[in-house]
Amino acid sequence: MKAMVLRATGAPLVLEERPVREPGAGEIRVRVEACAVCRTDLHVVDGDLPNPRLPIIPGHEIVGIVEAAGRGVLHPLPGQRVGIPWLGHTCGRCPYCRTDRENLCDEPLFTGYTRDGGFASHVIADAAFAFPLEGYDDPVAASPLMCAGLIGWRSLRIAGDGAAVGLYGFGAAAHILAQVLVWQGRRVHAFTRAGDTAAQEMALSLGAVSATDSGTLPPEPLDAAIIFAPVGALVPLALAAVKKGGRVVCGGIHMSPIPEFSYDLLWEERQLVSVANLTRADAREFLAIARQAGVTTRTTRYPLEQANEALADLRAGRFQGAAVLVP
Repeated sequence: MKAMVLRATGAPLVLEERPVREPGAGEIRVRVEACAVCRTDLHVVDGDLPNPRLPIIPGHEIVGIVEAAGRGVLHPLPGQRVGIPWLGHTCGRCPYCRTDRENLCDEPLFTGYTRDGGFASHVIADAAFAFPLEGYDDPVAASPLMCAGLIGWRSLRIAGDGAAVGLYGFGAAAHILAQVLVWQGRRVHAFTRAGDTAAQEMALSLGAVSATDSGTLPPEPLDAAIIFAPVGALVPLALAAVKKGGRVVCGGIHMSPIPEFSYDLLWEERQLVSVANLTRADAREFLAIARQAGVTTRTTRYPLEQANEALADLRAGRFQGAAVLVP
């Protein structure tokens, strides 16, 4: 099998040839059809996240075909298309797992961070954390749903049912979530880096009622705001944009330091919360919603061997939507 491997944080990925592994008990081997490139992959490669398992094959927005199943696996079956997300395994024993909060598991494994991921031609996955993708016939289009879509959906559930929702950072996650919000009949206000007219135009084309620079107040007070960009300075801006009782959700796994802000931005029962990982229930719920809402993804394809270029283009914001590696 071919794989793009991270051997040291801050270093380029290296193309390697490896033997194809057989799946162990409870595991499946998947032939990767597509793997989207997530900002979390950048955080792994750049060393923003502590203690990655090195060497590691990054990538956690995986779509592929099950080739083989290990002992005890009843589903998914060989020949089925599945999606493999960031959360790759949980202990099932800790207080969080026992109370339906497996996203906070004390002993998790994360795809592309603490177990090998999808920047490869094949991947071994825990069968219990692979999701059937019946009805998703385009693996490239489906791959961003496995993290950008899932974390966006979990962020929205925590943000609540408000009618006016702000999305700060209009990349892979926001361009998916905006379509769900519009389908639900809500009003989307998009916020981007100053001068990023391409992202603003994409937001408007997807149904946003406004799209402007992040430092600008929206045309109406927001019921909730979701911050996808890993920029701590957006937190006080979002708090200033939400109405009394509004909620600001930080949807990323890593963020630059949040600057000091005055208490009046938080007062009047505004809330500031974070989102961590996902649950399998989130995935099942979102994949059904995405089909009902007719969600489409905007993707830029790269050959597997160009993973470093895809990461660099993501870092520089040189495409709209999501980058996808295709073995």
